[in-house]
Amino acid sequence: MMGHSHSLSGAVVWLGVAPGLAALPAVVAPELASVTTNMLSPTELIAGALVCAGAAMLPDLDHPSATIAQTFGPVTYWLSKGVNVISGGHRHATHSLLFAILMGLGTYFLADNYPIGRDVIVVLMIGLSLRAIGIGVPGKTLTSAVVNVFLTAGVFATFLLLGVGYAWLGLAIAVGCLTHIFGDCLTEHGCPVLWPIKGRWVLPYKIGFKTGRAFEQKVLAPALSLAVVALLCLRLMPA
Repeated sequence: MMGHSHSLSGAVVWLGVAPGLAALPAVVAPELASVTTNMLSPTELIAGALVCAGAAMLPDLDHPSATIAQTFGPVTYWLSKGVNVISGGHRHATHSLLFAILMGLGTYFLADNYPIGRDVIVVLMIGLSLRAIGIGVPGKTLTSAVVNVFLTAGVFATFLLLGVGYAWLGLAIAVGCLTHIFGDCLTEHGCPVLWPIKGRWVLPYKIGFKTGRAFEQKVLAPALSLAVVALLCLRLMPA
């Protein structure tokens, strides 16, 4: 799937599962007991959607030519080059269940113990989500990165002023990564979901769609965009 499809699907899934968080057993995850639709402010709900949309780009950090590598210019490009080497190339380690779990747990630990680290994660996710939906200057990678930095800073500052809490951050990261992996399993190449165990999860021949082709651009992406708008209206509508 292309970057904007991944990002939109991450937002859709987050907005869709947010109400179900109230059903999580407090005994299993007491830190998430307060993360319910009724307790989330409208700004927190939107922040969660942006973060999850950004996290849905993370598995492609193994692809130096992907949208994620262009988000903050040379910084994300060279980070992507490094991850590509360490993970074994595109659609290997980062496209697995293990990666999603580790990212979620790692983010939860970081957010719970290091506020600065938490803020860095949030800023990165906002930047990724904004870049994925096409904010930037066509053909100008560095200029797009600068525009993204300023817009990301503005969004993050707004969240600070409105007192957004991030108890849900680790969960949003894990959900976003899982959404990406599931989406790529629907394409013709599939994903090594159980990495390091060999084998890819992929739909039978001629069922999985081809990345970037007409179906994704003319059907899937518009449908996901409409779903985001519809779910936002539903979640933010006064009871």
